[in-house]
Amino acid sequence: MTESHPAVGGTSDPTTTSDALRSAVEAAFPSTIADLTRLVKIPSVSWAAFDDAHVEASAEAVAELVRGLGVFDLVEIRRAAIGEGEGADAPLGKPAVVARRAARNGRPTVLLYAHHDVQPPGEDADWESSPFEPTLRGDRLYGRGAADDKAGVMAHIGAIRALTEVLGTDFDLGIALFIEGEEESGSLSFANFLHENRELLEADAIVVADSGNWDLETPALTVALRGAVAFRMRVATLGHASHSGMFGGAVPDAMLAAIQLLATLHDADGSVAVDGLTSADLETPAYDEAQLRAETGLLDGVTPIGRGEILSRIWAQPAITVTGIDAPSVANASNTLVPSVAVRVSARVAPGQRDVDALDAIRSHLESHAPFGAKLEFDAIELGNPFLVDTSGWAVAESNAAMAEAWGKEPVEIGVGGSIPFIAELVAEFPAAQILVTGVEDPDSRAHSPNESLHLGVFQRALLSEALFLARLDARSEDS
Repeated sequence: MTESHPAVGGTSDPTTTSDALRSAVEAAFPSTIADLTRLVKIPSVSWAAFDDAHVEASAEAVAELVRGLGVFDLVEIRRAAIGEGEGADAPLGKPAVVARRAARNGRPTVLLYAHHDVQPPGEDADWESSPFEPTLRGDRLYGRGAADDKAGVMAHIGAIRALTEVLGTDFDLGIALFIEGEEESGSLSFANFLHENRELLEADAIVVADSGNWDLETPALTVALRGAVAFRMRVATLGHASHSGMFGGAVPDAMLAAIQLLATLHDADGSVAVDGLTSADLETPAYDEAQLRAETGLLDGVTPIGRGEILSRIWAQPAITVTGIDAPSVANASNTLVPSVAVRVSARVAPGQRDVDALDAIRSHLESHAPFGAKLEFDAIELGNPFLVDTSGWAVAESNAAMAEAWGKEPVEIGVGGSIPFIAELVAEFPAAQILVTGVEDPDSRAHSPNESLHLGVFQRALLSEALFLARLDARSEDS
C-alpha cells in the first residue's frame, strides 16, 4: 500500500510540503556540503593522460551515496563501448552510475543527469588553494569539480534526500539517474550507453544539471546551447627545416603560412569571417560591456570583439578560437624555417546549424585561403550539434514554478555559449522526452579554469528548486 503524503499539485495544501522541503534542504545542507567535499577530493580527471583509478573511485563514491538514498530498485556502475567497437576487445568508456525506481499510479518518470568526472586542474601555481583540497573562502567552495559538475551530482542526491525526508521512500514518482564519467573527455561512449541502457534511462522529462544561473540571486533555465566543432590542422610548406638566414625571404616557413591563414578566420573587429556559418535569432536580456569586463577579466584598454548585442555574440553567433599550437617553444627556438606547424581549432556553432555543415564551411574556408600553396591536413575531428529547448511543455512550466518558489524570483531563460553535445544524442534516443538544462553555477564559478568555485547560496537554492520540482512531478498525473 502506498504511503499517503501531501500532494504539491493536488488537493492538499502545497505550502505545507514546500515549507517542509525547504526545512529539509536547510537541515541537511551541512551534510550535503560534506559529501560534496569528499567527492571533490577525488581527482577524477577523465582525460587519457590521467589515472583511470581516480575515475573508478569517483564512480564508487557516487554509487555509495545513491544506494544510501534507499529509493532505487537498481543501482549499478556500467560502461559502454566507444564508437562502433564490439566484442571483448572493444575499448570501453569511463564508468557511469545508473539507478532507477519505477513510477506508480500514473506518475511520470524523470531522468536526472550529471557527471562525476572533471577537467584537468592545470598548473597548481594558478590556484589560490590546492585544486583537489576543497577550501571554503567566504560563501564559496573552491576546488576542481566543486561546481562542474560534482555539485550537479549532489543537487540530485540532495533533492532526493529532501524529498524522502518529507514524503518517505514510498512516493509514486519514477526516477532514473545517470551520472556520467566522461563528459569532460568527449562522452565517447555516450550514444552506445544510451542505446544499451534505454529501458533503464527512458523518462518523460530529463534534467541535465550542467549549466548555470543568471547571477547570485536569479535562477536560469538554459534554452539554447551552441554546438561544437574542433579539429587539428597541420600546415606544411617545406620538406625539412632550413637555416632562416640562408633562405629566409625566399621560401615561406609553416609558421608564417599558419599565422596568415588563421588570421583570415576573423574580420578586423573579431567577427567570424567564414562563409556558410550561420547565426540564430534569439532574444537576449540586457547585458552591457561593464558586466562582460567584470565576468571575463578583460584587461583595461582591450576591446570586446564581434558585432551585435553582446549576448547574441555569445549565445547565437558562431565563434572560432585557436586553442593550441604545436611549434618550437621560445626557449628552444633556433634560427630555423619551420617546415610544419600543427594547430588546434575550436569553433562554436550557432543554434540551428548542423555541426557537420559548420565543419565543411570552416574546412572549405581554410583550404581556399591557404597562403603560398601551403599543404593542409585535418584530423582529430570532434563534433557536437547545438540545441534549442522547446519551452512549451509541462516540464518547463513545473521547473519554472519550482525555481521561482525556491529563489523568490522568476527564472530567466538564457543561452549558453558553451556546448553540451550529448544533448543531441539524448534527443535522438528519447525524442518524446522534455529536456531541461539547469545548473548550480553562477557567472563567477570559473568552470574549467583555475580557482573554480561554487557559491553555497546559489547551490542551496538550486538544490531546493530541484526538490520542489520532484515534489510537483510526484503530484502530477502523466495525462495532466
